[in-house]
Amino acid sequence: MSQAQQPSRRILLTAAVAATVAGGATSAAAAPRPAPAAPAGGRAPGRLVDNRAWTTHADWRTGTARGTRAVAGPRPALVIARPAGTTEYTDPHTGRTAPWEYATWTSPLHRLPVPATEVIASWNARTPESTWLQIELRGTYDDGTHTPWYVMGRWASGDRDIRRTSLDGQGDGRSTVWTDTLAVDDPASGTRLVAHRLRLTLHRRPGTRLTPAVWRLGAMGSDIPDRFTVPASPPRVARELAVPRYSQEIHKGRYPEYDNGGEAWCSPTSSQMIIEYWGGRLTEEDLAWVDPSYDDPQVCHAARHTYDHAYAGCGNWPFNAAYAAGFDGIRGVVTRLGSLADLETLIAAGIPVITSQSFLEEELTGAGYGTAGHLMTVIGFTADGDVIANDPASPGNEAVRRVYRRREWENIWLRTKRYNASGKVVSGTGGICYLYFPARPGARQRRALAAVGVR
Repeated sequence: MSQAQQPSRRILLTAAVAATVAGGATSAAAAPRPAPAAPAGGRAPGRLVDNRAWTTHADWRTGTARGTRAVAGPRPALVIARPAGTTEYTDPHTGRTAPWEYATWTSPLHRLPVPATEVIASWNARTPESTWLQIELRGTYDDGTHTPWYVMGRWASGDRDIRRTSLDGQGDGRSTVWTDTLAVDDPASGTRLVAHRLRLTLHRRPGTRLTPAVWRLGAMGSDIPDRFTVPASPPRVARELAVPRYSQEIHKGRYPEYDNGGEAWCSPTSSQMIIEYWGGRLTEEDLAWVDPSYDDPQVCHAARHTYDHAYAGCGNWPFNAAYAAGFDGIRGVVTRLGSLADLETLIAAGIPVITSQSFLEEELTGAGYGTAGHLMTVIGFTADGDVIANDPASPGNEAVRRVYRRREWENIWLRTKRYNASGKVVSGTGGICYLYFPARPGARQRRALAAVGVR
């Protein structure tokens, strides 16, 4: 379908399970984005997702460095060695202009084995106070021409120096950045991205020797064909992981400056569950800003520290992954999985997964709501193969654990097309998920991650 016919590509993930409307269904605040078109030329489906990441000391020593250096150790990092120059940045969300020293690193060209309609960058980093970073991506089209250098995020661990932000609406007439996703404007034309480079710019205040540390930088390219349904898969794994349970709903009305309060916090609430599963903990000092009368203050903290000031929501995919990876021993990646078999492989290795899905109330038995976009944490499978999910759209923590019918859940997560309550064709999420896993995974975890294309 042409760009003019497409609904808004506004990213789904901060879409909350909103107030109940007539008939008991619920709606979400964000409109779904369109699904990618079927591959040009009738290409037979295979693995439709490619992940490339730079994580090791050897990785950081490739590419082009201007003022950065690679640091070895248990968590190899890219840092500022000496600034390449000074620039001024005017924060569009505060109006403040300040000078910043900067250094850059540009990746080698990565050729995509899967020519892509969408590319999503993600990163793992920590920025001490008085530092921040910018992530850019330049794609190569199948005719050999290039996109501009698109800004995929201006990011900091905290919010005292700059306001964490995406830059929606960048485009060149052939592709556009929609919050956290670079997308080909008209996939039906056959246009594809066949390669990309990433560029990091690390900033610090003049006069300080502090530096951001970046442990992982990567991008996921995908070309998922249009589909209203996906083939049914047979159950393979029966296992349930002991993941903490948190409800977004108990935070309703709290800190409305962050995406209208907890009712819209499905993404950070899901992130916090898995962060704690992997042992990530916040200190009393970290949580000192939260009203002491609030339960689960760590969920409030996650919302504040994933908030995208341009998107005005907490559901920017890479911002959530970067927040999770700020905890010692955790990595975060945004990717797509191809099947419930992929999910079962991860669960069998002890890795829970945060998934995005959209559905009408009647399409997911037992949910009790419908949504244009919602995050859940998949923690296991029953003996019958049904999905066990920690669903933050629950009235309290004790109600978070849900069991959803396998076939229903499989379809609402993996499809790229669906009908909304008005009968209009809108998009599905096509298997999008966040993977948080140990920075030093065990052998079984490494095999499981490799099986779904992540290292």
